[in-house]
Amino acid sequence: MIENQNHRKIIHVDMDAFYASVEQMDNPALRGKPVAVGGSENRGVVAAASYEARIYGVRSAISGALAKKYCPELIFVKPRFDRYKEISQKIHLIFRDYTDLVEPLSLDEAYLDVTKNKKGNPSASLIAQEIRQRIFTEIGLAASAGISVNKFVAKIASDINKPNGQKTVNPEEVLGFLEVLPIRKFYGVGKVTTEKMYQLGIFTGLELKNKTLEFLEKHFGKSGTFYYNVVRGIHNSEVKSDRITKSVAAEHTFDENLSSEIFMEERLLVISEQLERRLKKQNIAGKTLTLKIKYSDFSQQTRTKTLPYFISDKSLLFETAKELLYQERMKDSVRLLGISLNNLNTETKKTVVVQLKFNF
Repeated sequence: MIENQNHRKIIHVDMDAFYASVEQMDNPALRGKPVAVGGSENRGVVAAASYEARIYGVRSAISGALAKKYCPELIFVKPRFDRYKEISQKIHLIFRDYTDLVEPLSLDEAYLDVTKNKKGNPSASLIAQEIRQRIFTEIGLAASAGISVNKFVAKIASDINKPNGQKTVNPEEVLGFLEVLPIRKFYGVGKVTTEKMYQLGIFTGLELKNKTLEFLEKHFGKSGTFYYNVVRGIHNSEVKSDRITKSVAAEHTFDENLSSEIFMEERLLVISEQLERRLKKQNIAGKTLTLKIKYSDFSQQTRTKTLPYFISDKSLLFETAKELLYQERMKDSVRLLGISLNNLNTETKKTVVVQLKFNF
């Protein structure tokens, strides 16, 4: 058990196969069938896959061609982000019925601090169950949830009983839960770090816990301190209800690879217009522009320039991106171009969040 601390009650809600589930909800003909959102069997990358598709090994971030190879019956659907955002907003209205301490991670997942909640319900587990039921009844989608004393454990727990399930890790269970957990299941431990830990003889939480702070800092730098703490149930990051946007981006994967910068310029103009719309919709501007280039061999390159002033106008976005385009020669034909803007004017806005703590 984690001792000598006032335990918070944190819920991590994660929608199940969100994009694909929305498509299946809106189009009954897709229900029960393997669906991939994004890409195609010839081009692009899968953004999301239904559980029927995942059985065949179809996952997000794999190419459409590989996905089709895994599952010949796979149905590709173009993403509709406006629709996903609309549904996400409805889900968040449900969250707000219980607490104002809601921290969205993306359209399909969020943390909720229900230590002190609007329903006066002392059970975070019952609140999570009620929220999931309301999402299903009022919207028609399934969600999973993890419940524990901090964001780190809640995030891991939400994946345990997916889909359409939940897992509570009580204060006295946290250390035992983490000790038997495979290291690849630790949130924040990616594929490369997992392999490095395997080489160091770290396969479970217990084996990680047995390593000294000095050992972990030597092999993982500042991240070593994070690993040392979280495996002991120490993660004091608060649920922040007002997340500040740090980057806005737009990109496009082409039907055919481009080898001429002239054709790339035309695409960059379209992408700049799309990015301008997103920036002005949120009243955002930025100083640092990054051009993303993905080549035909799937290798990726970024080129960045920081300006002395904030920009959001498509003409300035385009001119800066074009300058980066000609910064050096392309090494191959190009399948994707993207523009992102960070160092935003939103970063000057600060929000103070008061975190209340009570017994679990």
